Amino acid sequence: MPASPDLDDISFLGRLSEALSHRIEEQTRALFDEAGIVVPVRSVSLLTALGAAGEASAADLARTLGQSHQLIVQKLPALTRLGLIAERGDPDDARRKLFRLTGEGRGQLAALDACRARIAQAYRGLSEEVGDVHGTIIAALEALGARPLSERIQT
Repeated sequence: MPASPDLDDISFLGRLSEALSHRIEEQTRALFDEAGIVVPVRSVSLLTALGAAGEASAADLARTLGQSHQLIVQKLPALTRLGLIAERGDPDDARRKLFRLTGEGRGQLAALDACRARIAQAYRGLSEEVGDVHGTIIAALEALGARPLSERIQT
């Protein structure tokens, strides 16, 4: 339930979406803790993309994930501190750093893959209860990409 009756107003859709994101993050963290997963919930896609790439720069990862370079650069130090990724200089460009998973990072990625099936099951159950959450979010993102809010306001 929303924290305040005011948040029931449809104009607070962004705030409600943020609340949903935080609730999912909290509950996923609890599942990760049970499974011994130390990866920050908001860095799972980054670790997954790096695992798929083998080695990549922050800019490569940002492009792959459709996120800002700044956001990726902010997440990398925590993954390094956890021993999940390692970095090295790019031999072709002294300004660029390349990142790769460590053995611990590969182990965490395997644990994430095992946990992913349980999480997907939970989301399917949620969708049976309230409707297709995943499909609705995807459709909303695509619709707003095609036609932003500013074009949806009738004057």
